[in-house]
Amino acid sequence: MQDRRISFQSAMRASGLAAAWLILAGATAAQAHHPMGGTTPTTFMHGLLSGFGHPIIGIDHLAFIAAMGIAVGVAGLSLALPVMFVAASSLGVALHVAGLGLPAAEIAVAVSVVCAGALIAWGGAVPAAGWGALFAIAGLFHGYAFGETVAGAEPTPIAAYLVGLAVTQAVLAVLVALAVRRLTAEPVPRIAGAAIALIGIAVLAGHVMAA
Repeated sequence: MQDRRISFQSAMRASGLAAAWLILAGATAAQAHHPMGGTTPTTFMHGLLSGFGHPIIGIDHLAFIAAMGIAVGVAGLSLALPVMFVAASSLGVALHVAGLGLPAAEIAVAVSVVCAGALIAWGGAVPAAGWGALFAIAGLFHGYAFGETVAGAEPTPIAAYLVGLAVTQAVLAVLVALAVRRLTAEPVPRIAGAAIALIGIAVLAGHVMAA
C-alpha cells in the first residue's frame, strides 16, 4: 500500500511538472514564433502556414489535440473520430469570420481541455459517442477561437488557413493515438491526462483572472 501511495504521489508530481513545462513552452512559442507575426494572412501561402502553426503554438489547443489522440489510442477507437473535431473547428472558424458571436469561447476551450484530461486521468470507460460529442462541441469553440486570426481576411487565405488547421490537427491526433497504442505501461496515459487537465485549469484560471 505504501508503495502504491508513493507511486501515485510520484505520478502526480510528474504530471504537475509536465503541465508546468508545457505551459511555459507554449507561452514562449506563442510569443516568439507566432505565425505571420500575428498579422492577418493576405495570401494563400500565408493562410496555409498560419493554419499549420496555430494548433501547435496554442498550449490549450495543443493539449486538447493530444487528449484526443490519447483517448482514441487508449480506447481503441476509430482513427477517424478526430474528424468530428476538425469539421466542427472549421464551422467555428466560419462563425467567427461571419461575425456571429459565440460567448465565452476561450473559457469553453479551457473547460474542454480540463474535461478531456480529467476523463483520461479517471481511466473509466467512455463510449465512443461520448468522446465524439465532446470532440464536436469542443471543436466548435476551438475553431471559433482560431477564427480570430483570419477575421476580415480575403476568401483565399481563409480557405488555406482552414486546410492548414485541418491537416495539423488531424495528423497530430492520429500520431498521438498510434503512439499510445504502442505503450505497455498502463499508468502513462492517465498521468498524461492529469497533466492535460492541469494545463486546462491553469489556462482557465488565467482567463478568469483577466476578466
